[in-house]
Amino acid sequence: MTVDGRGHVRMRTVFDRRSVRGEVLAVAMAGSLLLGATGCAGDEGNDGLPNDYKVVSGTQLCGGNAISADASRALKVITGSSRFEASSEKYTVAQAATDLVDVFPTVTVGREDACRIFKPIGTRSFRLRVTWSLENDAPTGPSASKFTVLKMGERTVAATEKAYVFFACRSPRLLDSTNVAHIALGVEYWGMPKDPQDNVEGLKKAYATVAHSYSLAMAKELRCERNGGLPAKPVLEPA
Repeated sequence: MTVDGRGHVRMRTVFDRRSVRGEVLAVAMAGSLLLGATGCAGDEGNDGLPNDYKVVSGTQLCGGNAISADASRALKVITGSSRFEASSEKYTVAQAATDLVDVFPTVTVGREDACRIFKPIGTRSFRLRVTWSLENDAPTGPSASKFTVLKMGERTVAATEKAYVFFACRSPRLLDSTNVAHIALGVEYWGMPKDPQDNVEGLKKAYATVAHSYSLAMAKELRCERNGGLPAKPVLEPA
C-alpha cells in the first residue's frame, strides 16, 4: 500500500444532511434578523435554531471521549475556534467501532464516517471530516512530499489540511481474532483548502494530534491489543 497525495484513501462521494442543514439554518438566521422576526413555529426557538441545537467544547465532540484536551487545543489551531456544533448522536467512537466490527474482515471500498466537526452557525464556515477504513495490510512505499511521516502505529502521515493514522488491531471483538485488522483513521478539512503560507508545521502537528486522539479512542473501544501500538500521547517529531 502506498500513501499517495490523498493519503492512499479511496475517495467516495457522501451526502451529508447535517452540512446542508447547517447552511440552510445559517440562511434562515440571516433572513430572520433582516426581517426582524421574533419567533418561529414548530420545533425552532425564537432565534430560528432547532430547540436541540447546542454549541460545545472540543472535548465534548464525537461522543465525548474521542477528543482529548490536547486534541481540543489542536482543533483551535486548525479552525480558530474552541466552540463547535454538538455532534449528531450517530457520530460516536462506540458507533464507529461497532460499524467496523460489522464490516471486518472485508476491506472497505471507501472511507466510512466516524464524525463530522462544524464551527457554530453564525461563524465563518469550517468543517472537518473524521473517517475510518479497513485496509489490506500495513502501508508501504514512500509518502507524497506534502506529508510528514510520524512514528505512530504502522504509519502516521500529516499535511497542512489532513492527517492519517494507520494502526493494526487484534481484538476479541473481531470475528476472527487471529487475524489483524489494518485500520486507517483520517482527519481532513472538508472542502478545497489552500496550502497556508505560514504555520505549516503547527498545522501538521495539530491534524496529527486530532487524528491520534480519535485513533487511540477507537483502539480502546475495539479493545485492540496494546491499543493498536498507539502511544498514550501523540508523537509529533518526524520519523
